[in-house]
Amino acid sequence: MAGRIEIEAEKLVTRLLSGTEYELVDLEYVKERDWYLRIFIDKKNGVDLDDCQKVSRIVDDELAKCDFLQSSYILEVSSPGLDRPLKNDRDLEREMGKQVDIVTYIQIEGKKEFTGKLSAFSNDSITLDDSMVVPRAQIASIRLHIEF
Repeated sequence: MAGRIEIEAEKLVTRLLSGTEYELVDLEYVKERDWYLRIFIDKKNGVDLDDCQKVSRIVDDELAKCDFLQSSYILEVSSPGLDRPLKNDRDLEREMGKQVDIVTYIQIEGKKEFTGKLSAFSNDSITLDDSMVVPRAQIASIRLHIEF
């Protein structure tokens, strides 16, 4: 059920945000104590509380008209945060040249964790530091590297 709702909600939110300065980064519909519809947005110079409120009002009005959400839920709109996963080519393109952390499902050259400059990507692989090629099928997660 949650998968179908996420797909429908993602289509709706993508349509509502097209032509605005906002980009839908991720969306999840999860059961905790209550059902939560979490929408993660971004824009060129970052997201603040006013942006989240604005998008929440736009989306909430339209979601109320939809029939795919039949039970009550809590709507949350937020920025994805610094440690957000890079999930698609658009994310990778935006972060090209930056340091990223990759975790793989299996060991590659004796390791499952890699950090390096994102230098290239294709449908099949991600390249770090112009030389370390990691098959996309083996990647569990990619995130921006955060230096403390």
